[in-house]
Amino acid sequence: MQIFRHFHQAAHHPLAVAIGNFDGVHLGHQALLRRLIEVAAAQGLKSAVMTFEPHPREFFAPDKAPTRLTSLREKLELFAEAGVDYVYVCHFNRRFAAITVEAFMQDILRNALDARAILVGEDFRFGAGRQGSMQDFARGGFNLQSQPQINLDGKRVSSTAIREALAQGRLVEAARLLGRSYSISGKVVHGDKLARELGYPTANIHMLHDRPPLFGIYAVKLEGLAEGGDWPGVASLGVRPTVKQDGKPTLEAHLFDFNGDIYGRHVRVKFMHKIRDEMKFDSLDTLKYWIAKDAEMAREYFRANP
Repeated sequence: MQIFRHFHQAAHHPLAVAIGNFDGVHLGHQALLRRLIEVAAAQGLKSAVMTFEPHPREFFAPDKAPTRLTSLREKLELFAEAGVDYVYVCHFNRRFAAITVEAFMQDILRNALDARAILVGEDFRFGAGRQGSMQDFARGGFNLQSQPQINLDGKRVSSTAIREALAQGRLVEAARLLGRSYSISGKVVHGDKLARELGYPTANIHMLHDRPPLFGIYAVKLEGLAEGGDWPGVASLGVRPTVKQDGKPTLEAHLFDFNGDIYGRHVRVKFMHKIRDEMKFDSLDTLKYWIAKDAEMAREYFRANP
């Protein structure tokens, strides 16, 4: 998969283009991506995704924007797994936001990308002031295909519904809407080694999420270890109020019965079950007691869910 950040970096192939934010790459997004691949193959085109960075709502109202389900890197990983040929990452700024409906269709889609087929969700809007709609694509002569919303158990599959489920600890529901366990990926980096001193060494994962959609203590699985397969453990995602004052979210995972060196490894932490909310303790001894208790509860979860 090739990644472009400028439209002049043309793919030199006529394209079928799916357009959207794709936060979470959930079941609805996956259906659109499958259709993209099918349309491209049927019409002899290359498949491409156009997505935006940052999310337009983060640009216009950063204090009110929803938490992200996936970082840009995580989205790109999922696009690659879906079999997409090209991704255009559009830098969403004031200049991009001011592009007219006509300029977006003619200058970008037709002239720069040679888009022969356009695929969007049924509520997609584009152009300055979100004035453009699917009717504009049709009037512009594009082969337009819209993806109807996906419903699961009577609920619309959406990034909003997934955020709500994660925030409330309903991981099974979130996984059903995503089509996979919710995960956060990142590089294993060195931490302050406090957990090691307490007898529970952790893998510290560098997150690209400034505001993750969930906090607390979880039973997790780590994907990406050289030993193969997913490795069970217990993880803390929070601001570490017992030992830190800066309030910066940190993701630490203690792997059960694991002794390997994984510093520098890019891993994916899959959140399987919420154990409890994060708490502030009055001493390190109390913290150590709760870490042991959390680890045992996570082991019990995996014993019941092998």
